[in-house]
Amino acid sequence: MSTPQTSRVPAVLVGLFDDAAVFPPGSLPIEQAVPAHVAHTRGAHADLVGAFVLAAKDVDRLAELTAGLPKGSFDLSVTVALPGVCEAVAAARRIPAVRLTGLEVAVPDAVAADTVVPALAAALHDDTDLTVYVEVPRDDRREALLAGLAGTPYLAKFRTGGVRADLYPDEHELAAAVLAATRAGVAFKATAGLHHALRNTDPETGFEQHGFLNLLVATGAALKGAGEAELVALLADRDGERVTERVRAQSPQVRDLFRSFGTCSVAEPATESADLGLLPAATVADLTEVSA
Repeated sequence: MSTPQTSRVPAVLVGLFDDAAVFPPGSLPIEQAVPAHVAHTRGAHADLVGAFVLAAKDVDRLAELTAGLPKGSFDLSVTVALPGVCEAVAAARRIPAVRLTGLEVAVPDAVAADTVVPALAAALHDDTDLTVYVEVPRDDRREALLAGLAGTPYLAKFRTGGVRADLYPDEHELAAAVLAATRAGVAFKATAGLHHALRNTDPETGFEQHGFLNLLVATGAALKGAGEAELVALLADRDGERVTERVRAQSPQVRDLFRSFGTCSVAEPATESADLGLLPAATVADLTEVSA
């Protein structure tokens, strides 16, 4: 198909790719992931790149790895279980180069949905410098938790894949989650499994994987009042030309709801976006250099 190149990074892609290189399946050693992230943030494709994502247990390792960087220049989002929020924030803020921008809070199985928001409020004391995502469990707590997040500063995080097939929600489950968030007015990010721009079947594992562009388009449709059946069809669409045209038609408002997604490779999803004609030529060349 024809892929005319754009002249700049589209607003709907700016900051979309959170750098989760240290997480599976990429599992890049942190000693390599940190300088690679810095290179991404200094390249022609820097507008695509969000925060570096790291588990709370590894935050202290950033002190040495970022020692030569300017103060507050390394944007960080920390994944942490609900009981460890205070400690994670304190650890990140001890490191001069780190600017803690986000928390991604896991909710343990034994934690009731109606206790999450009060626990976060008590731990964070209205910390307005942080974007806090709460990972919404894939169980009967989802509806109650989203309702609890509505009208608060806290956002949702949806898991869209993992290292096992059962960690991937199908189109119906993901469509229902997007609709629930939209109706509750709760913005969200996605994590895991969004390895490609378009819906696909992984040739090595056989897993059915969602495309991050499909999710972007489905979110835009939800904002316009589409029902679950339409979202399911958009999430399942594998036609690159059709999905790309729908991405081009998106209002930047879609990013008010779908904030970002974690990817274990910044270069791969960016390269696929470029191949679809969604990124400028200079970005394509820069991605080639950074990935070499």
